[in-house]
Amino acid sequence: MYRIGFSKDIHRLVENRPLILAGVVIPFHLGELAHSDGDVVYHAISEAVLGALALGDLGKHFPPEDETCKGMDSAIIMRKVISLMKKNGYDLVNLDVHIVLESPRLASYIDVMRKNIANLFSSDIKNISLSAGTNEGVGEVGANLAIEANAIILLKKV
Repeated sequence: MYRIGFSKDIHRLVENRPLILAGVVIPFHLGELAHSDGDVVYHAISEAVLGALALGDLGKHFPPEDETCKGMDSAIIMRKVISLMKKNGYDLVNLDVHIVLESPRLASYIDVMRKNIANLFSSDIKNISLSAGTNEGVGEVGANLAIEANAIILLKKV
């Protein structure tokens, strides 16, 4: 049996915050505004897994009013969600993530981000697709006021 999940995560970009994507700190003068560390890639993936399994959203599992989640490393969120996935008897088939950000360019970070994601899932990197693009100057993302990540995942009952 297969399950498909999709998610989109978006965060405002602000000064004095690190820009963290799939566990990689990207040198930039803006970073994600969030209750946790704001890693939109890990958040979108986590929501997609939860969605595929009909287990609610991130807010259900990591409430924004919960002070223990403040500044939390999003890899912890991913580990918990992957643990729920495995507890429910599912494994990753493949994952496709697309990051939308006007700048900086992310091409030189893509491979290490894919490796980080594959390691969290204990999966082969060939099962992880990650791409990045711009919003061509349109909207909040295009004005570099926000960053967005979209994730779609296919899980298989094991």
